[in-house]
Amino acid sequence: MNVQAQALKAEQLRKLHSGPKMLVLPNAWDVASARIVEELGFPAIATTSAGIAATLGYPDGQKISRDEMLGVVARIAKAVRVPVTADVEAGYGVTVDDMTQTVKAVVAAGAVGINLEDVTSSDESSQVDLALQLEKIRAIRKATESLGVPLVLNARTDIYLIPIGPPESRFERTVERLRAYREAGADCLFAPGLRDAETIAKLVRALNGPLNILITTGAPTLRELEEMGVARASAGSGVMRATLGLTRRIAKEMIEAGTYTAMLDGAVPFAEMSELLAREEP
Repeated sequence: MNVQAQALKAEQLRKLHSGPKMLVLPNAWDVASARIVEELGFPAIATTSAGIAATLGYPDGQKISRDEMLGVVARIAKAVRVPVTADVEAGYGVTVDDMTQTVKAVVAAGAVGINLEDVTSSDESSQVDLALQLEKIRAIRKATESLGVPLVLNARTDIYLIPIGPPESRFERTVERLRAYREAGADCLFAPGLRDAETIAKLVRALNGPLNILITTGAPTLRELEEMGVARASAGSGVMRATLGLTRRIAKEMIEAGTYTAMLDGAVPFAEMSELLAREEP
């Protein structure tokens, strides 16, 4: 993909965050899942870092290397026509220079957006200092503009997800971080782990930019989120984990009942799968 075409896709993705409809992203983890999502009419593809890592045998939490992660992202971006935004966890490094190298690799992979976390592991002690995170975001913005592909940056805080710190201050700390990320150059603001409808609506009003919510157990419906003013809703690793659940049910039925009904129910026909993957790349 040439720089001009990639820059146009970045702008296309950026505009999807300003309505009139909420951007819904059932995250993909390989070419087949990405093409299924695209064929159903979704205007963009988001990758799931946990999903991609799992398919390559890694647990979540930056255990996979940058090259392995972006190798899959590149295959997805090459296979679909719509914009692709890549989950790059915390950027695969701790320094500003690491962020710059990651962004260059994302652009080279053909993606036009990224998710950036503010924790480097699943422990609350790993939360990146706010000043350093802002420096990283500014460096990412500067690097992408110099490359001619202004990536759409979805800046994430894991205060509710891990969770981090005392419950009574989580909302204020989330607002503080996300507002700062927006001022530093983030296009969208991500607060995974937040499920309470009243708090989500309050956060929408408190922020100065589009809000991304992770759809999961206990979260409002997509229609409810859209009515609250949420700009983007993503599934994270949810769809991939649902396929693992189906795999478990199929295998359990086979070993316990000697039948395989679950394998046949709703399966994509072999010919359709072959046709989907045989389609010429854009």
